[in-house]
Amino acid sequence: MDPRGKERFAKLLHHRAAMLEKGEPIAPPLVSATTYHLPETEGASHSYGRVSMPTWEAVETQLGILEDAPCVAFPSGMAAISAALMAVLTDRKRLIIPADGYYVTRVFSADFLAAYGVEVIALPTHEMETADLSGGAVVFLETPSNPGLDCCDIALLAQRVRTAGGLLIVDNTTMTALLQRPLDLGADMVVAADTKAPAGHSDILFGHVATRDAALEERVRNWRKLSGAVPGAFEAWLLHRGIETLEVRLERMCASAQIIAERLAAHPAVSNVRYPGLADDPSHELARRQMSGFGFLIGFEMASEDAAETFLSACPLMTQTTSFGGTHTAGERRARWGDNVAPGFIRLSVGVEPVEPLWTAISAALD
Repeated sequence: MDPRGKERFAKLLHHRAAMLEKGEPIAPPLVSATTYHLPETEGASHSYGRVSMPTWEAVETQLGILEDAPCVAFPSGMAAISAALMAVLTDRKRLIIPADGYYVTRVFSADFLAAYGVEVIALPTHEMETADLSGGAVVFLETPSNPGLDCCDIALLAQRVRTAGGLLIVDNTTMTALLQRPLDLGADMVVAADTKAPAGHSDILFGHVATRDAALEERVRNWRKLSGAVPGAFEAWLLHRGIETLEVRLERMCASAQIIAERLAAHPAVSNVRYPGLADDPSHELARRQMSGFGFLIGFEMASEDAAETFLSACPLMTQTTSFGGTHTAGERRARWGDNVAPGFIRLSVGVEPVEPLWTAISAALD
């Protein structure tokens, strides 16, 4: 993580203390009230639970420090993604999405947005930088892509989108604001599933939208209020707690991922290892310029579907699950979800286990 990121995180850990009076709790209280005392409506800090809750606001403040931008909280990453798209696909009816990105975004765009007259164009991430952006398109980018881990030059694409009169939304779930700064690189909006690394313990759903454009922020907040896509107070409280250990968890996870990726690349049972931290990875040079860490996700192939499933079942320090970013290392054969990958392709999310016992278990399962 770069020095400014470390400063932001230190500020995050102590920002609440500056607002406290004597005897108040350091950790924010869990407030789940949906109704508030309103003898009159003028000047009330809160009015109704669909509009705002104190515990959401505590998390939005945390996330805002990380993003260096106002943030709007949502009950899942997909709720954040759909809110961002619904906020901008009004007069704009052309949407460019990654064909190799998160499959639920693709399904939502094809099955729902297209039905409302949006022209949906799916392109591989490596083609995004040279895409036809005419017509003021909304470009939705995921970099590194999930699960293939291809990277796209955010600053270059942001400049091209702006010149064409469009808008750029970046899904930054895989990196978080600690490892990649899309808004600093020119993106109009960032979306992320805080379900993953920020929460970190695989026990809540949460998401957020961040933007420095006040008009876009208002549109997103109004969508949340009117659609009712609001997070729960308990989930917000758990996320607040999880974020406070995000930096130390990421440091361990990324360091371990680098070691494991290098060892996987040398193993005879494995091929086509993708990890931006590998010197020969196609995205390595761009990742070095654009990111302050290479992340905790690794992609690789085994000889067949059976070989991949046998490996996943044989490794005692790997959970077989569909998410990533948690404390437990997780592996999944992604072809089962319809991703355009080889039958033996595995997405590996490295957790916080000590790296040598983890590698010993992985190596034994590979052998």
